[in-house]
Amino acid sequence: MAKTVLVTGGCGFIGTNFIRLILESRQDWRVVNLDRLTYAGNLENLKDVADHPRYRFIRGDICDRDLVTGLFADHRIDTVVHFAAESHVDRSITGPDEFIRTNISGTFTLLDVARQQWLENGAGASGQCRFLHVSTDEVYGSLGDSGYFSESTRYDPRSPYSASKASSDHLARAYFHTYGLPVLITNCSNNYGPYQFPEKLIPLVLNNALNGRELPLYGDGGNVRDWLYVRDHCEAVVRVLERGRVGESYNIGGHNEKKNLAIVELLCDILDRKVGPLPSGRPRRSLITFVKDRPGHDRRYAIDAAKIARELGWTPKMTFGQGLEQTVDWYLRNRDWTESVMDGSYREYYRKMYADRNIKG
Repeated sequence: MAKTVLVTGGCGFIGTNFIRLILESRQDWRVVNLDRLTYAGNLENLKDVADHPRYRFIRGDICDRDLVTGLFADHRIDTVVHFAAESHVDRSITGPDEFIRTNISGTFTLLDVARQQWLENGAGASGQCRFLHVSTDEVYGSLGDSGYFSESTRYDPRSPYSASKASSDHLARAYFHTYGLPVLITNCSNNYGPYQFPEKLIPLVLNNALNGRELPLYGDGGNVRDWLYVRDHCEAVVRVLERGRVGESYNIGGHNEKKNLAIVELLCDILDRKVGPLPSGRPRRSLITFVKDRPGHDRRYAIDAAKIARELGWTPKMTFGQGLEQTVDWYLRNRDWTESVMDGSYREYYRKMYADRNIKG
């Protein structure tokens, strides 16, 4: 069925991969990409589809109600996939204001405009409209050594980032129960893959290790995350849009629990194999540096994705080994991309953020 999809944050990591998937696989879907182009949004990510007949880019802020209202009316938006968010936990600790503004106020603006356009103005009378709010497993807090997050797990956010995402989840759910807005919510585990901004663990380690810089690991490196290849995540989002039950939440996980230290060591070994050791002859594992843990650092996340498998028939296709090899190969082929997105402002931020931890590079 034809759709006109408003993708928020489409120039970011997951949004870029989602738009590419839609343009490749859904020939009757049109995409309107709304992105403010903050430091993590890169217009170059989609330059090869900029003139695609089913794609339109709009630079703008999801908090701008007049702009969002105009987009709904002008493009007859019937589907929203809401990726746009401030998502870096360290940044939320040092500067929470933008997380509250974007993740809570921005989500409210989108929900309320959708309510007005689809329910009050009758644009959603066909019953085909969908608002998919993309969230994170971090809203559930921290697990012990066993157990998994399910859709019924109590929310227990521990950082300004996860608290802002939990708030936006509650808003989305409230708009379904109060107004009947056709909302769906997904909570995913850690994504990895092409186009990820190099502040997150995997691209940060790749960039630092390639350049002989120290590899900072919080605490003892024993924090556990469930890793999901970004293309698998995007395919799950499409499945939820097409088959999900309105008002429901779906957890999306990769079934790949790994300790942060194990991830970093594996990346070092892959790089040593593909490009050789450091100029000194030392292996890249020698760059690993343990630093003071950050406040409120959750110990373990793990997703129970049984519901989406049972109800919608989705399971991840990519094994972690395959996905990591493909990710490393992409970053090796696109080292210029990494250098271009790490502009002066980000480098300065990075230096300041780790100044008290004596991290070099």
